[in-house]
Amino acid sequence: MKGALFALLGGLCITMQGIFNARMSDAIGGWHTTSMVHLVAFIISMTIYMKVRDGKGKSFRQVPFLYLIGGTFGVIVVFSELTAIHSIGPAAAIAILLVAQIGTAFLIESRGWFGEKKIPVTPRQVVGLTMMLAGVILFQL
Repeated sequence: MKGALFALLGGLCITMQGIFNARMSDAIGGWHTTSMVHLVAFIISMTIYMKVRDGKGKSFRQVPFLYLIGGTFGVIVVFSELTAIHSIGPAAAIAILLVAQIGTAFLIESRGWFGEKKIPVTPRQVVGLTMMLAGVILFQL
């Protein structure tokens, strides 16, 4: 239940963030917005970390380099989402984003990439992904 609630909160925040970032980029531009978003996020996350102090700082040496640069995806996410919202509107942009997220997560799990447990593909899952893709296409018409 906790995981589902955090996923719901994350989904709500991704949508709001995309809309807010698109509006900010109207005033200051896409890359300036992307930089400001990450600067503010860094300050907030470091402030929380300094109070909570969870994790082990010295454990960074054990994390594969590929995972340490995972935050770079955030730059792509912010800029791509605000650009998509400008081009096709919030609902269409988020619908496509969600199908892309689910499809990518499905591919990663079905292949067992990045240390994820390999989960066999079922016909029901393929039908579900196909229906979601069809839904996004219908939504665009």
